[in-house]
Amino acid sequence: MIDELVSCNETCSITTFQVKAENVLIRNGKLSEAGITENIAQTAAAGLGYITLRSNSPIEIGYIAAVKNLEIFVQPEVGDVIETNVTIINRVFDVTIISGSVKCGDILLAKCEMKIFLKK
Repeated sequence: MIDELVSCNETCSITTFQVKAENVLIRNGKLSEAGITENIAQTAAAGLGYITLRSNSPIEIGYIAAVKNLEIFVQPEVGDVIETNVTIINRVFDVTIISGSVKCGDILLAKCEMKIFLKK
C-alpha cells in the first residue's frame, strides 16, 4: 500500500500512495483506519527493507506487534495522494519502535507509534 519510497536513511522513511477505489481497505470512498495503519506499517517495512538490501543482509519479515496512541484526524478520499513519514525511535532485540505520520498536502491525517516484531 505504497507507490513510491521517496526518501530513506537509517532512521527515517518517506513514501507516497495514491488512494484507489479498488483498494480492499476503502470504506465509503475513504481509506479506512485499518488502511491508514497498514500504510504506516508498509512504509516502515519499505524503509527497513531498503536499508537491509543496501547492506546485503537477508530480508526479515515484520509483524505489527502493537499500535499506540493512534489518532486519525481525517480519512483520505479516493484519488488523494498521501505522504507517510516513519521515524525509528528505538530498536530493542527483534522489536523496532517507530513513530508514523500521514499527511495529504499540509493536512495531518493521522499519527501513531508502532512496535514491529522482526522475525529472523
